[in-house]
Amino acid sequence: MERPARAANVAFGRSVLRHAGYVGLCCGVLRLAARIIACACALSIASVLALPAAAATMNPPAADDPLELRLKKLETELRCLVCQNQTLADSNAELAADLRREVRELAVAGKSDDEIRSYLTARYGDFVLYDPPLKGTTWLLWAGPFALLAGGGFVWWLVLRRRARAQASAPVKPDPAAAERARALLDSEEDLPA
Repeated sequence: MERPARAANVAFGRSVLRHAGYVGLCCGVLRLAARIIACACALSIASVLALPAAAATMNPPAADDPLELRLKKLETELRCLVCQNQTLADSNAELAADLRREVRELAVAGKSDDEIRSYLTARYGDFVLYDPPLKGTTWLLWAGPFALLAGGGFVWWLVLRRRARAQASAPVKPDPAAAERARALLDSEEDLPA
């Protein structure tokens, strides 16, 4: 008699466990969905709040505006002081953005391109120019790579010349004992295949 009651208890326990598993799974899915919705809401609120700031920094230049064309040309002639191998127009550094803003303010104030270049050169040195002028302080920038190339070629020539002299001055003298051993090995018939 106890056996059917026990079987009923086991069956009831299994169904409860199954149901609890489904409920646990459903609660987990609901928690995950709530988290996803909360993250999506936070992201959308943050993007909405960031729109005015992004709109203030984005000023798409008019393609036919002569001031924009002049500024673009001037920015390609100036070097980014952070990136060092990019023009001011190509750089995304914060300092480049500040310099672009400064160039724009000077251009709007009525300064000519030469006045803007001389102002930036006085403030940052000839390095700010992407194509620095040839003068006493910049001759090393212009002649340095050619001097290094010529120096490297000269050192290479010296090494090759010394190597050739060393080989020419020390001829190989035959060792008579080594020659006899080699001749004996060649003349021996023991090593010949039958």
